[in-house]
Amino acid sequence: MTRAVQITFDCHDPIGQATFWAETLGYVIPGPPGVSLSTGDDPLAAWKEFVAGLGIDLKPEDFRAAIEDPHGRGPRVFFQIVPEDKIVKNRVHLDVRAAPGLQNSERMQALEDECQRLQELGAQRLERVDPNPPMETGFIVMADPEGNEFCLD
Repeated sequence: MTRAVQITFDCHDPIGQATFWAETLGYVIPGPPGVSLSTGDDPLAAWKEFVAGLGIDLKPEDFRAAIEDPHGRGPRVFFQIVPEDKIVKNRVHLDVRAAPGLQNSERMQALEDECQRLQELGAQRLERVDPNPPMETGFIVMADPEGNEFCLD
C-alpha cells in the first residue's frame, strides 16, 4: 500500500516560505475549510478572516501555512514556525524538475532561466554543476529565502 506524504518545513516565516515555494512549484495556497475562493481572492486574507471568525487570537508563533498541488498529484507542503535558526546543511532537500526532457545547453539554459526567476523571488544561487555524460545531466544548487538548499534539476 502506498502512503500520501506531506513535506514539512521548519522556518521563521511560514507565509513568506509558502509564497516562495508556491511560486517555485506552481502550487497554490488553499483556502480555509468550507470557503470557496474566486479567482484573484487572497487565500491568506481568507484564512485571517476565517480564524478571526472562530474567535481565535493567533500569536505570531502560532502562524502556519501550507501549499498544495492544484492538480492533486504532488505532496502537500506545510510550513511551521520554529524558534531556532538553520545552522547546518539540510539532510533532505527538494529537486525541482525545471527542465524535463531537455539536454545539454538547452537544459542548462532552462535551468539558468528558472534560477534567475527564483532569485528574483528571494532564492540564492549556490553552485552550478555542468553536464558530464553519461552520469551527470547538470543541475543548479540553490537556497530558499531561509537557506534551505534545493536543486534545479
